[in-house]
Amino acid sequence: MNERDVLLNELAQGLRPMSEGVEWFDELGSEEQSEVLLFLRHHCVQARAVAEDAPESIRRAGLRPTHSPAVLISRGRIDMQLGKIAGLTPVDERRKAFRLLIAVLTVADGRRRERFCSGGCGHWWHHLSAAD
Repeated sequence: MNERDVLLNELAQGLRPMSEGVEWFDELGSEEQSEVLLFLRHHCVQARAVAEDAPESIRRAGLRPTHSPAVLISRGRIDMQLGKIAGLTPVDERRKAFRLLIAVLTVADGRRRERFCSGGCGHWWHHLSAAD
């Protein structure tokens, strides 16, 4: 666990405002942004994101259905589409991809928490609090 992991999980759990996350993401260099997007993609897959998560994730991310990341997540296998979203390169698209991947993680991890972790678990990120 490092500072970045904590920040991203706090964003996904609503413990930090998305505006703070976007500001942090915008300050990263291009290579670091790519690493963050790939990290988020990986964690969305680990949280068992499914195609049915797309509409709610798009809504939570505040994207229009015509934005590139929203179009991508709505087509094809979710694991493949998450990789394409993480690979977007224009600055505007990266910011949208960041918001969408955080939202996908929010939805998928929320479901995982309800189904598998409601009685307790050892996932460190499920034990964060606003005070942390």
